[in-house]
Amino acid sequence: MKEVPDRARLNAFLQDYQLESVFNKPLLPHLSLYHFKQGEWICSQGEPSEYLYVLVKGKIKVYTTSAEGKTLIISFKTPLEVIGDIEYIQDIPIINTVEAVSPVQMIGVPYRYLQKHTADYAPLLNFLLKVITRKFYTKSNFLSLNILHPVEVRLASYLLSVSYDESDAEFQGQLSTSRLNDVANWIGTSYRHLNRVIQKLSAEGLVERSKGFIVIKDKERLSTLAGKNIYE
Repeated sequence: MKEVPDRARLNAFLQDYQLESVFNKPLLPHLSLYHFKQGEWICSQGEPSEYLYVLVKGKIKVYTTSAEGKTLIISFKTPLEVIGDIEYIQDIPIINTVEAVSPVQMIGVPYRYLQKHTADYAPLLNFLLKVITRKFYTKSNFLSLNILHPVEVRLASYLLSVSYDESDAEFQGQLSTSRLNDVANWIGTSYRHLNRVIQKLSAEGLVERSKGFIVIKDKERLSTLAGKNIYE
């Protein structure tokens, strides 16, 4: 994480996403703009929660880890998204791990300033209420879809999510084959079955193993297979 000392850019994000009315004037001096590199954690499940983050550029991946150590993808998010909202309201540790899929920029503010300046500020509370209720709806919908869809669809959706960021045309990610065990856990299948599916998609010309990475060869056909991307 790196703080970006660019007040003009921060203010531009506030204006672009109509957040000027969400954060009141006493809070504005305590807002900061942060940059996260691709693959960097924004927060980790179980750690103390201290910041409210608003995603304003890039794509993030949200996943959870069970007590047995198994991980499961919950969703990929693009702007406008909020991280740390439930933790702030409930005063609890981080619920899910959040990782930058592409280079990410976020507006961040420490909880202590939120508590001091916005505890009873209706515009922010209404904003958080909408964000939180949307998250619960999305998670409920995702859990059922993830169970019902075959592995081919889940893998296609995952590959599209990690390889492209619609807000950044220049970003083109790749999936490292060294992370296939993680991917199998994330999409809820076995490593062996995942490899079989990759071989099938490769034989059909949708993807290719190249220099330690899984590369998308036919985005259009892979998108057709994924249908409505279940992770976004």
